[in-house]
Amino acid sequence: MEQDDAAPDEDGFWLYDLRVETVIGDRPPVCRHVAGEAFRVEGENLVFEAGQRVSMYALAAVLPLLPAKQRMTSPNDWMSTDAEVACPDPHCGGRFRITRLGKRYFRHAETTGLPDKRATPYWQAGQDARTDDSSDS
Repeated sequence: MEQDDAAPDEDGFWLYDLRVETVIGDRPPVCRHVAGEAFRVEGENLVFEAGQRVSMYALAAVLPLLPAKQRMTSPNDWMSTDAEVACPDPHCGGRFRITRLGKRYFRHAETTGLPDKRATPYWQAGQDARTDDSSDS
């Protein structure tokens, strides 16, 4: 489904699912960075496979960028073009590579906290948001 495929009466929005993978730059890592370790972002959830770990200090640097990276942006916006985020330790060669995956559709009423707009949350309704697995990072 493309961004504009939602019916006009549906009050919702698309978010990209993300893959956040540890990569090593031109310097050795200082923090616990293991090349290839990764997690996914699906809606509001961080999804870790068994055995995957991320330094909480390094994660603190990338976390504020993830909601922005999930949203549709102009092809010329740096959020669309720049994929790697450095570890906050200036001596560390660890980085996170953020890749946009398929898109997920959320209805406003299933995600809002506004009392007059609220419906059953998508995660309690027994179904995940609709997805579009095509990737266009």
